[in-house]
Amino acid sequence: MDIAVIGSEEFVLGFRLAGLRRVYVADAANYRERILEAMAEPSIGILAVDGKDLENLPHNIRQRVMDSIQPVVVPVGSDESDLREKVKRAIGVDLYKTEE
Repeated sequence: MDIAVIGSEEFVLGFRLAGLRRVYVADAANYRERILEAMAEPSIGILAVDGKDLENLPHNIRQRVMDSIQPVVVPVGSDESDLREKVKRAIGVDLYKTEE
C-alpha cells in the first residue's frame, strides 16, 4: 500500500522532500476531480490532505472522503481528535488511549 498526498504545490512540497512519490497537485478548480481520482486508485492505502481543502468540497463528497476506509484519508493540520478516530477505525485500536 502506498501513501499519497493531494493539495496545492506548496502543501505537497514537504511531502516530496520527504520522499513521497504519489503526489497529486490540485487547486480549487480541479480539487474535487483529483481527490476522487486518488481515492479510486487501489494501491493507495493512506491519502494525506490539507484539512482546509476538505472544507471546500461539497458536503456529500466530503462525507464520502472522511468515511473512506480504503484509502484512509488523513487531514493534515486539522483537529487531532479526527486523526484519532481515523486511526482507531483503520486499525481497530485506540492508540491514544491512556490508562487511568
